[in-house]
Amino acid sequence: MCKRYAALIICALSLLSPITSFAEEEEIAPKLAYFTLQPDLTTNFHTKGKHLGYVQVRIDIMVANSADTKTIELHQPLIRNAVVELLGQQSEDTIKSLTGREDLRKALVEKLNEILLAETGRMIIADLLFTKYLYQ
Repeated sequence: MCKRYAALIICALSLLSPITSFAEEEEIAPKLAYFTLQPDLTTNFHTKGKHLGYVQVRIDIMVANSADTKTIELHQPLIRNAVVELLGQQSEDTIKSLTGREDLRKALVEKLNEILLAETGRMIIADLLFTKYLYQ
């Protein structure tokens, strides 16, 4: 009788072990997350005339692991400064053209990853999106 119970317990445990290992794999898999820089960033840019132009952006930063949003939040002042600095160096043509905007987005991803690599020792930002982009 004791052998019968032992056999049933072993069968039950063998059936449950694949389920628990699958559940562990789900928890380990990183999940994409977004972090929105709040409030919106506004800065001036160079124009051809005597007037200053301005650009206002809202940026969502995509990270490969949701745990990295805390790192982005911690380094938010450094990130905001780099974005304002890079936007302020752009010409009117770059700010107002679609190709310039895309080049600017790629340059921001590279610049921010470079800054965060120096601070954290790893590349955190997977992508960056302009969810608001106004210029005048």
